[in-house]
Amino acid sequence: MGKKRTVGFSRFSEVQTAWLFMAPGLVLLALFTFWPIIFSVPLAFTNYSVIGETSFVGLDNFKRALSDVDFIASIKNSLLYMIIVPFIQIISILMAILVNRNIAGIKFFRAAYYIPVVTSMVAVAIIWGWLMSSNGVLNYLLMSIGLLDEKINWLSDKDTALWALMFITLWKGLGYYMMIYLAGLQSVPNDCIEAAKIDGASNFQLITRITIPLLKPYVFLCTLISLMAAIRVFDEVFVLTSGGPGNTTLTSSVYIYQQGFEQFEFGYSSALGLIVSFIIMFFSIFIFLFNRKGGVNPY
Repeated sequence: MGKKRTVGFSRFSEVQTAWLFMAPGLVLLALFTFWPIIFSVPLAFTNYSVIGETSFVGLDNFKRALSDVDFIASIKNSLLYMIIVPFIQIISILMAILVNRNIAGIKFFRAAYYIPVVTSMVAVAIIWGWLMSSNGVLNYLLMSIGLLDEKINWLSDKDTALWALMFITLWKGLGYYMMIYLAGLQSVPNDCIEAAKIDGASNFQLITRITIPLLKPYVFLCTLISLMAAIRVFDEVFVLTSGGPGNTTLTSSVYIYQQGFEQFEFGYSSALGLIVSFIIMFFSIFIFLFNRKGGVNPY
């Protein structure tokens, strides 16, 4: 009996210790994430004023959103941004396969691929703004090999600005998803790979018929994360173009920010945020419904 009590007390102490370590983070999340989300729901049905009277307007903010040309354009751009999701997953899987090798200097390459993830978006914006300017390195290289006849300001041209931002997002996020897939690859038993090689499987067959099916839970997780990030993209757009030229790079998050913190229409901004949240929820449910069992089964 005494032994059981000791074990129970030990487990209870471990739970208390775990909550103690999580407490600072949970407090910050409650203050700066959960509370604003909860408060924004009733705020979406009001005409909120910082200095004046706040009045209940019902569904007027949502009706206004449906006829708001700029908001509709921002939603289209956010949905178009989802094009990068399959590319970022495929490339990051290939990168993870490349760095999942026991060769000299492999840790250096893993760190190098991950550097863009931890680099400040302001620093990234300065670098890519210089590279993609009309007198930048990108134009020089493309003109020197004959792919361009005249200079293009990639971030100021209506035809190229959004695609340039997508490329920057792709470049910056590859290392993050590569590390997740690398963790998944290291859990894949080598017996499966060796058996397939003995049976004469090519490298392409190893990737498509063994590696990716075993990585299916990781693919599902990364696809879900990257899809939500694509719809909510903010940093790159806000720092590099602020939604311009015109509204060709205006995304939903940037427009919500502009309405809330530049126009001070917090009620309308909250309503827009709820609409975007429902869009993200729809795509998340869609991914969950099409998810199937896969990956490594330890049993």
